[in-house]
Amino acid sequence: MICDFHTHTFLSDGENSPIELIRFAVARGYSYIALTDHVSYSNIDFIISSLKKDCELAEKFWNIKAIPGVELTNVPAKSIEEMAKESKRLGARIVVVHGETIVESVEPGTNLEAIRSKYVDILAHPGFLKLEEAKLAAENDIFIEISSRAGHSLTNGVVASVGREAGVKFLINSDAHVHEDLFISDKQRKIGLASGLKESEVAEIFDKNIGEVIHRAGY
Repeated sequence: MICDFHTHTFLSDGENSPIELIRFAVARGYSYIALTDHVSYSNIDFIISSLKKDCELAEKFWNIKAIPGVELTNVPAKSIEEMAKESKRLGARIVVVHGETIVESVEPGTNLEAIRSKYVDILAHPGFLKLEEAKLAAENDIFIEISSRAGHSLTNGVVASVGREAGVKFLINSDAHVHEDLFISDKQRKIGLASGLKESEVAEIFDKNIGEVIHRAGY
């Protein structure tokens, strides 16, 4: 089954409506998809409320679990804890933080503040992940993303190597911004192996880590 916990719709910078993206996910064999549009305080209420409606609609008629979530993106690092808490209060089942990718000028300290927060679930594309950050992520049960998105994926090798040393829990997500970005067949597995993960580590993502995320989201 395909489970993807980081995607975007036209409610932020994606191209598809929420229900449209979910429908394409169904067609590609997805079992779970999280819609995690970019938010800050300017749009957090609207985004979560809107995503919840289409997620509920999809689950009523289609064989998929659609999870309303958010990605806290380029917000002040010190605001992450309170913003993640507010996201969960408003109904976000998954909170992703936009990590310190090398292709955007994310505020230094974002990775660290994300993995300190008890309300954050996933640190996405963390760039040059530091060992101390990875160790804290493992300690705080924060999932670290291996990304298939162009640009963000350039440091997957670093993330895999450092994360392995620290014992982090990995996920492989699409960060889809259009339906063509969604996974198909065994692409997730190939992305994981291309990052330097071992077959056993990729298997652990599918056999264990995905289930933990789903349980944490309340499914």
